[in-house]
Amino acid sequence: MKKSRGRTSRKRRRKRLQKFMYGVNCSQKLEYIKLKKWLKDRGFGDSSLRPAQFWGTGRGLMTTKALQAGELVISLPEKCLVTTTTVLNSCLGEYIMKWKPPVSPLIALCTFLIAEKHAGERSLWKPYLDVLPKTYSCPVCLEQDVVQLLPEPLRKQAQEQRTAVHELYMSSKAFFSSLQSLFAENTATIFNYSALEWAWCTINTRTIYMKHSQRECFSLEPDVYALAPYLDLLNHSPNVQVKAAFNEQSRNYEIQTNSQCKKHEEVFICYGPHDNQRLLLEYGFVAVDNPHSSVYVSSDTLLKYFPPLDKQKNAKLSILKDHDLLDTCWRRALLGDVISARNEQQALNITTKICHFLIEETQHVLLQISQMKRDKENLKEQLTLVEALRLEDLKILQKSAEILCNLNVTTI
Repeated sequence: MKKSRGRTSRKRRRKRLQKFMYGVNCSQKLEYIKLKKWLKDRGFGDSSLRPAQFWGTGRGLMTTKALQAGELVISLPEKCLVTTTTVLNSCLGEYIMKWKPPVSPLIALCTFLIAEKHAGERSLWKPYLDVLPKTYSCPVCLEQDVVQLLPEPLRKQAQEQRTAVHELYMSSKAFFSSLQSLFAENTATIFNYSALEWAWCTINTRTIYMKHSQRECFSLEPDVYALAPYLDLLNHSPNVQVKAAFNEQSRNYEIQTNSQCKKHEEVFICYGPHDNQRLLLEYGFVAVDNPHSSVYVSSDTLLKYFPPLDKQKNAKLSILKDHDLLDTCWRRALLGDVISARNEQQALNITTKICHFLIEETQHVLLQISQMKRDKENLKEQLTLVEALRLEDLKILQKSAEILCNLNVTTI
């Protein structure tokens, strides 16, 4: 006879389940205590949000009360934000205003982050800097062996991202050198490539959109960045809707939820209707069961499965590229729309072949990842990220194959 569990056992089980569902409150950790005090000194009132560690999403913010649709989630004073105005009001301001040609708003913010991080205890922004990630998982930070496991279109974008950050660093070295009088150490040591990569990832993954007026001391690139301490602990979910904007009257950046949230649950915001490849490229993560996810088919793969006697295949491909229809036609085929009444069956056959090819390719890469995770312990986190992307792709492809099979049956 099975021994019955007592009340204490049930309480422990309930507590473990709550931790799994709701996360573990981290507000008593020293770095968050210091951050909240620092924010309070800058006018940020107490909110119902608490930093917590969640099973699925990692670090985030939980609510200590139930939130209703239309309720204000957070209101962060302008004094708490890091913008180009913050940079110009710092010791870097006079150097930026004198430098020709003007630096971009992006490089101004990168320079500020690197300088403040180097200042350590002397930085007024230290409580915020202390809770920023030490490393990132954007493609620019991934090892080359891991990048090669990305889907082909994303792999190309990852290389472009890496090149862009490297070119940004090389083109900014002279400006960094002009700051030498501000530092006892050599600026080449302080403003090295690793430091710029960290700063660039911080801005690329954590800033909110906040448009600023054009200033002569900056290049013509849009000045739309603002780092928002504490607010940037909110994680993304494609299944929520929020309104986010800077309130010109209160001079606060405000987020209002259009979704309900239960007490002690994680509060999410939505970064936009992005597919997983875009999320990994720009933010360094993958959303499970993302309704916006797509599997992209490269032009090389399309050419491989075009009818060999089709003399106009290159011209057709060029037209699809020029009008950004490659992905659109793929979606239409899966949804059952008629692409061409005369060639409907041929289109379905080609799409089915491409789908099965991508399934086999994805399964092969997943096997490679599994083997590499055993052999290369130091790359395990990066490999797990790419594995998550590939698994989401596989779900889409397998469902697509099922839809295509049904479409083929109905057209026979």
